[in-house]
Amino acid sequence: MEQSEYVRQVLEAYCATPGTAGVVRRADRSFANQLHDHGVPLTTVENALILAVARRSARPTDTAPLGTIRSLAYFAPVIEEVLQLKVGPEYFQHLRNKLQRSTSAP
Repeated sequence: MEQSEYVRQVLEAYCATPGTAGVVRRADRSFANQLHDHGVPLTTVENALILAVARRSARPTDTAPLGTIRSLAYFAPVIEEVLQLKVGPEYFQHLRNKLQRSTSAP
């Protein structure tokens, strides 16, 4: 995948991720370019976004709400973690389904 297409898809996924500001800053674009340069697969980035959101949504309801994520770099540690995980794509699909159900529940 060409770098420009990779960066576009990463930034689209980031903006569509619940809990983010939905705005792309120059630093976000730079970080996405670095991910491409380091050969991080797009699916790894997408899976890290899902994993981080799943963790944020699993917090107890009586805790203070978390702030808005304002930087793609927020996900850097989770991206590194996903690169090391030995789980199949089914796990991340399960998280996507679970999040989709929780956001569509009344």
